[in-house]
Amino acid sequence: MIPEADPTPDGPQYEGRPLDRPDDEVVDQGAGFDLRTLVSRRGILSIAGLGVGAAALAACTAVGNAAASPSATGAATPSPTPTPTPTPTPTATAPLPAGEIPDETAGPYPGDGSNGPDVLEQSGIVRSDLRSSIGGGATADGVPLQFTLRITDMANGDTPFAGVGVYAWHCDAQGRYSMYSSGVENESYLRGVQVTDPDGQVTFTSIVPGCYSGRWPHIHFEVYPSVDAITDSANAIATSQLAFPESMLGGVYAFPAYDGSAANLAGVTLASDNVFGDDGGALQVATVTGDASSDFSAMLVARVDTTTAPTGGSMPGGGPGGR
Repeated sequence: MIPEADPTPDGPQYEGRPLDRPDDEVVDQGAGFDLRTLVSRRGILSIAGLGVGAAALAACTAVGNAAASPSATGAATPSPTPTPTPTPTPTATAPLPAGEIPDETAGPYPGDGSNGPDVLEQSGIVRSDLRSSIGGGATADGVPLQFTLRITDMANGDTPFAGVGVYAWHCDAQGRYSMYSSGVENESYLRGVQVTDPDGQVTFTSIVPGCYSGRWPHIHFEVYPSVDAITDSANAIATSQLAFPESMLGGVYAFPAYDGSAANLAGVTLASDNVFGDDGGALQVATVTGDASSDFSAMLVARVDTTTAPTGGSMPGGGPGGR
């Protein structure tokens, strides 16, 4: 059912809140409105009790899984994407890295409005499953991956950074970025936003990204201070990248969907990569469990220091390797 606004003397409202864009439908209010709705509903669920909330979540998950069958429209699909085996969300007890997460480039394909397209203005960008384009379209093919980012607040004793917005994006199995690369300019898969939970964590369902020439396989992410700040890329308090350990990649890149990735991987190392090369990705290589025959789970702890000015986000020189 499409949500409808309620007419009031002060203008149209949804769930007691004025619409950011009074002349548009509720579903077209943008990511900021979506995020505030999400937070409001979380509060309602906590009051209603964990039992009711868990039952509702289970029902929604079942419906979502039934509706999320892959579609080949607009993208190559060498083989069907397997359904991930449910994997428990990693706990918040992972050890802290030695320092702050390095500031890195957002690259030329951020989709955050800083370089052309802006997916953060789209309703539906707040989601945990990134495999399909928002509102329909193609589904990215590849080995299933769940990745968790745990954000800590260094300025407050590395307490969990709860309530911050995290935007994550990466390339598909063929090394293409939705919204930019040839053939997928009209897709928005492998991009999404979540708000960190009380443990400072977000978990996304996706695929293992491919390896394109000149770059080590990676996932981009930006951290924003609040749910309202996510629609302006200049508000990011951290911009960085997650790297994958080499030990998991050989089995993944043997699958037909990743044609070309094995050869590209052979031409780059963590030490030679133009992003991770400063220290071999010491603070950015995720801890990974699982295998290519089922699915993988990756975990990265990112310490964010709000007392220092962020320096990431801009594109480095050196051509396509700066992605």
